[in-house]
Amino acid sequence: MATRRRRLRGLSINRLIPNALTLMGLCAGMTAIRWALDERWEVAVAAVVVAMVIDGLDGPVARLMKATSEFGAQLDSLADFVNFGVTPAIIVYLWAMHDLGGLAWALALVYAMCCALRLARFNAGLSQEDAPSWSSKFFVGVPAPAGAGLMLLPMVLSFKLGDDIFRSQILNGIVFIGVAALMVSQIPTYSSKRIKVPLRHVGFVLIAVGAFAAFLVSTPWVTLSVAGLVYFASIPMAQISFRKMRSSMPEEIEPETVTPSQETDRGSSYPDRQEPDGR
Repeated sequence: MATRRRRLRGLSINRLIPNALTLMGLCAGMTAIRWALDERWEVAVAAVVVAMVIDGLDGPVARLMKATSEFGAQLDSLADFVNFGVTPAIIVYLWAMHDLGGLAWALALVYAMCCALRLARFNAGLSQEDAPSWSSKFFVGVPAPAGAGLMLLPMVLSFKLGDDIFRSQILNGIVFIGVAALMVSQIPTYSSKRIKVPLRHVGFVLIAVGAFAAFLVSTPWVTLSVAGLVYFASIPMAQISFRKMRSSMPEEIEPETVTPSQETDRGSSYPDRQEPDGR
């Protein structure tokens, strides 16, 4: 009696769309390197911004379509390393640092390694579940997309204010080291992943998002500069908020339980028993 051959189950389209978005973001990040090699700096930065937008969409799309998977989470981490670890390092190196030779390349390597360590720290912490209820409001350190934005901030500012200051090798060297340290640090930063908007404020939030998109299209470099500076200013504010929340509910957490290795959100958030933002 002949045995029936086992049929392989296919994947539905909705499970492929989030991963396709991730690959589109990876293509945008890699294309930014091509434009940087051609010294088309504005187009290179725009490609990185596109990768950031796609990175912010693929996780929510996956959850809405119920297409989350371990494969998607790992693919997203690999794409994040290329888009926000390798690409910004190469762009800034070619734009302002290449005359320093080996020293500048070493700084670029340090930044890329710190981004890789951050993403590896996230993957290693996926199984951690114990955390206080308020901890999901914060990331541990600066997330990789935000780190890429801070790395490119001097270049974006130079598009409007000129190269005299912002193309300085000293300034960009400090930015390399500073952003790399922030990504692997234990400094809490704000997370928007669990913000709940009251129904009465939904209209205002939508108007604000639309206004931001309008300014981004009409005056992209001013808008990105302001967004980058506001985010940088929010880092010490997040530190203050985190300490207040931790001191107000000390019974929920032991000092050793909140560490950078315990991260469950794709952006490397403090754990809160939530599903990772990959697929």
